[in-house]
Amino acid sequence: METKLLRIDEKNIDESLVREAGDVIRAGGLVAFPTETVYGLGGDALNARSSEKIYRAKGRPSDNPLIVHIADMEALPAIVREIPESAARLAECFWPGPLTMILYKSDIVPRETTGGLDTVAVRMPVHPVARELIRAAGGYVAAPSANRSGRPSPTLAKYVIEDLDGRIDLIVDGGDVEIGLESTIVDLTAARPVILRPGYITRRMLEEVLGDVAEDSTMMRDDSGQAPKAPGMKYRHYAPRGELTIVDGTEESVIEYINSRIALHRSENKKTGVIGTDASVARYHADVCRSAGDRRDEDTIARELYRILREFDDENVEVIYAESFDTDGIGQAIMNRLLKAAGHRVIHIG
Repeated sequence: METKLLRIDEKNIDESLVREAGDVIRAGGLVAFPTETVYGLGGDALNARSSEKIYRAKGRPSDNPLIVHIADMEALPAIVREIPESAARLAECFWPGPLTMILYKSDIVPRETTGGLDTVAVRMPVHPVARELIRAAGGYVAAPSANRSGRPSPTLAKYVIEDLDGRIDLIVDGGDVEIGLESTIVDLTAARPVILRPGYITRRMLEEVLGDVAEDSTMMRDDSGQAPKAPGMKYRHYAPRGELTIVDGTEESVIEYINSRIALHRSENKKTGVIGTDASVARYHADVCRSAGDRRDEDTIARELYRILREFDDENVEVIYAESFDTDGIGQAIMNRLLKAAGHRVIHIG
């Protein structure tokens, strides 16, 4: 399959190009496109064959649910059994935006889209190209991240090309994404709302709207053996090709430990990389050192994380060490992705 590339400027959207991309999805094809979080791989959410194509293109396990993207609130009633008050309140506050809600699905949503579940994950992105494409495609686009399964999610079109060229019909290049981490996922099918995946919309923000909100026990520890109710809950995700280890401790102890490991790996002729911060990165002796930004600026760290992991792959880094980050606010989402990328390999230094 030859993959076509279209460039669409979000500040000057060419409607003819959007219609072209929408027609591909309507015809059962796959289109990668930008959202404010990461690039998504879109297919017709109401077409079981399209969802099956998404799983094949990504090499994704078919029990890993897809997120249905809508562009307007009027589209929601058709794909869910009911809209609980909690969902309406969250939509009023956070849609369009980086929040996915789990609700009971209606009969028109095929189980191929939901990973065999009776629930459906729904999101309304804020990115103007994404919303126009969803409308052009018929209003319901199933779209996981546009990468091969397990790899870091793409924040640039070039990484979509790297992973999916020849496997999908079309890639829409809309430039850099804004946030850089996938949406927060909250399950609204239980009596108490539960965060299944942390993201830019934090627990504190959700609790300001809903009151008490729980967190799934697997968010910050190894996966359970149960079927995932939402993307990112099971399997290794977001991983670079090199072996990634997170090191947690005081700044001095972390730097000393990582540099000692780098010396060992250098004796083994292994190329090394480190993810540090503006304050620490110059003190590491790795072959490739990258700063995720200032620790006080979590938005920047979130936006830089996947790009850094991809750059390590570009430079054939074999062994990677990352500093740990605080888990307040969006820092929780940053650590969730790092833990998944590292396969929960963490070294705690006194």
